[in-house]
Amino acid sequence: MALEEEAVVVNMESIQQNHVSDHPRVPIQEKKQLSLQKYRRNDSLEMESRTISHARYSKGPSTAIILQLAFQSIGIVYGDIGTSPLYVFSSTFTDGIKHNDDILGVLSLIFYTLTLIPLLKYVFFVLRATDNGDGGTFALYSLICRYARVGLIPNQQLEDADVSNYQLQLPNNRREKRASKVKSILENSHFIKLFLLFATMLGTSMVIGDGVLTPCISVLSAVGGIKQADSQITDDQIVLISVAILIGLFMVQRFGTDKVGYSFAPIICIWFTFIGGIGIYNFITHDASVIKAINPKYIVDYFIRNKKDAWISLGGVVLSITGTEALFADVGHFTVRSIQISMCSVTYPALILAYAGQASFLRKNNDLVGETFYKSIPDSLYWPMFVIAVLAAIIASQAMISGTFSIIQQSLSLGCFPRVQIVHTSAKYEGQVYIPEVNYILMIACIAITVGFKTTAKIGNAYGIAVVFVMTLTSAFLILIMIMIWKTHILLIISYVLVIGSVELLYLSSVLYKFDQGGYLPLAFAAILMFVMYVWNNVYRKKYYYELDHKISPEKLREVVCDTSLCRLPGLAMFYSELVQGIPPIFKHYVANVPALHSVLVFVSIKSLPISKVPVEERFLFRRVQPKELNVFRCVVRYGYTDTRNEQEPFEKIMVERLKEFIVKEYYWSQKVIQDGKNDENLNVDEAQEVIDEERVQEEIEKEIEAVEKASRAGVVHLIGENEVIAGKGADIGKRILIDYAYHFLKKNLRQSEKLFDIPHKRMVKVGMTYEL
Repeated sequence: MALEEEAVVVNMESIQQNHVSDHPRVPIQEKKQLSLQKYRRNDSLEMESRTISHARYSKGPSTAIILQLAFQSIGIVYGDIGTSPLYVFSSTFTDGIKHNDDILGVLSLIFYTLTLIPLLKYVFFVLRATDNGDGGTFALYSLICRYARVGLIPNQQLEDADVSNYQLQLPNNRREKRASKVKSILENSHFIKLFLLFATMLGTSMVIGDGVLTPCISVLSAVGGIKQADSQITDDQIVLISVAILIGLFMVQRFGTDKVGYSFAPIICIWFTFIGGIGIYNFITHDASVIKAINPKYIVDYFIRNKKDAWISLGGVVLSITGTEALFADVGHFTVRSIQISMCSVTYPALILAYAGQASFLRKNNDLVGETFYKSIPDSLYWPMFVIAVLAAIIASQAMISGTFSIIQQSLSLGCFPRVQIVHTSAKYEGQVYIPEVNYILMIACIAITVGFKTTAKIGNAYGIAVVFVMTLTSAFLILIMIMIWKTHILLIISYVLVIGSVELLYLSSVLYKFDQGGYLPLAFAAILMFVMYVWNNVYRKKYYYELDHKISPEKLREVVCDTSLCRLPGLAMFYSELVQGIPPIFKHYVANVPALHSVLVFVSIKSLPISKVPVEERFLFRRVQPKELNVFRCVVRYGYTDTRNEQEPFEKIMVERLKEFIVKEYYWSQKVIQDGKNDENLNVDEAQEVIDEERVQEEIEKEIEAVEKASRAGVVHLIGENEVIAGKGADIGKRILIDYAYHFLKKNLRQSEKLFDIPHKRMVKVGMTYEL
């Protein structure tokens, strides 16, 4: 290559150990530790990456910690599914109970649905598909992207595979051929790549839809129980009380849940104890024969008796598993084992007992199906149960709202959502975020739905579609992972499709039948979100490809920087862009208008990897632009989709420290190559050190580090590229609407890019350039 460059991953721990920034002179013995650690000769900031397995093993948490996490997870994960007994039977029997054995049929459906979906599918299958401990739609998509090159942004690098969290087990058994064939199909089809991204966006949109509908149906159902105490209270008054609670709930979001989160688990535990205990009471008091519902024959009889009505009623049964996706989405805050323990030991048994108790009550009180939950409570427990129900509904709503904020943050990091203001509400838990704009949109949507629908039956129709859509998409992604990554036996895959897949498709067909009865709501909401995400991601990709096609070549960059007519100013300049493979064209535009460069220049590329987290010590990837006398560097800053970008220290300070550490490492490596005359990475450290003039190396390092420190003291300037995009000449009407109107409308209301790193305005220079896409 004309531009000879070396890439080195910076290790933060070695900075702390060697104190390069504080003590430029490094003793000889320490230099031997520094000089030739296992550097990789990857040189791929101009090319795409391959997938390399790079596994690290660590001891898991102790049993005590797992049990503690299992207890804490009860308050965060199970609020939504735990409050389902408030409305499942009333949503299923919307036209009343026509045959007493129909209760057994529905109870049997609930039992097997809870067993197959939350317990079997999620606890024992889906939870295995975590992305280094993190779950959710993006976790599944990122696993596929790491194994098969299906990402639509060509910013892959060889060095990405060296990140410790990037590991994936490559095909290594007799099913390798099938896995490789599917991988090849995915990589060679642009349509499939687009479809996978579309499915990820759709799943994200539906989860956000859950964040709107969960507060509505949970709070409205819980507050509706007040009718038991005062029959004169009207439905309109219940709606007003619910709206007041919802407004209060959204108003306190900006404070975060850190201060009150510790109380969630005890409250939900009390809730599960109450509903399980009342279930046992009703089971013994009313009709213990409902235990017969374990026989699936009652499901068959139910469908034979009711035919189409039984199929339609599945839309109510599916509400018994609302919030199941939270098992997977929130696993990153806990562990797989803790989620499995809490589900199997507390949540699942309590829910089965609750539904069995309600079925026993209904066998003797068919006419009370519309108010099953509160009517089945003993009078002495009414008020305690009402208070706990309202608290549980608020906690369930809180969990889904927080989950909505988190998934939007993930979407933003992958270029799938417009930049919005993200506020971190907890210094202790980095995952707790608050997005003001989204919060108020959710609040308005919740109030509008609650006031407009008024009853849980109509909201339930909408809720079911959002729930089943996400589950079906999860199954589709999981099947790909089973084939390509896990290389599961084909018979097990077929069994999964026939059992789990057919059940979910049956439920999906049922909830879609109620499209005109409220089911259109989540689809309309998802369509709006999908349009916003599509517009932003589409233009985001077009901008990246434009910069990639017009990037400055290594020869041109050296020519520009070596131009004697350019004035070199004291100071350090950081030029930000998202382009990884090369220098963006906006730099040439900057030099043409401002014929001056700072004494040290660093091109900073911000990049999101298809993994949940990038360890801090592996975040920075540097390389030098030759000749070295120019003091020009390239740096890629890598983040995972759940990583926060508001560093505790100023970003520029961290950057300078990592740059100095790179200089030390890079200098020893280059000297070794020059002296030895070969590129063997496995040379013995001591042999390589013998041919290096220690004193000369030390002086060169001190000199260059001093130049960086001097430039830093003179002042750090942040150069931000402000790209104005317009549709190119000859573009069709669709492209013009997409870029010139839709994208510009979104961009006008967005946060500026410098806010991502808290760049000080006094030292920020914006460079504008128009891209014709």
